Parts: sequence; C-alpha cells; structure tokens
Amino acid sequence: MIHNLPILESVLTCPHCGYAKPEIMPTHACQFYYECSSCKVLLRPHPGDCCVFCSFGTVKCPPVQMQSDCCG
Repeated sequence: MIHNLPILESVLTCPHCGYAKPEIMPTHACQFYYECSSCKVLLRPHPGDCCVFCSFGTVKCPPVQMQSDCCG
C-alpha cells in the first residue's frame, strides 16, 4: 500500500501581531513552542491540539496528517 507523503511546510501566523512565516515542520515529533520572529511572543498549542502547527499553521503537523498517534 502506498501512503501519501505529508506536507512539510506550513505558514505559522502569530495571533498577537499577525506576522506569518513559512516553516518546515518536524516529521516525527510535535513542536510545543514557537517564538514569533516579529513580536517575540512564545506560542503554545491551543488545548486539544498537539503542537503549534495544528493551532496556528496552514497545515496540520505530519503525525496528524498521517493519522498516527501524534505525541503519545
């Protein structure tokens, strides 16, 4: 069975200042913290989300894309 490869780039948008930046996501781990390059606010995932990409990105993290147990 051939699996679709996950999308690895997501644009993170800071909810505090609106700055958006494309980032490459880790493939086998979730990223719990991200510092905005513009306003330096430390972003953390929303409750129920596994990582900052799932909360603030244009694309969910690779483990969620692959429907695996993301972080746990």
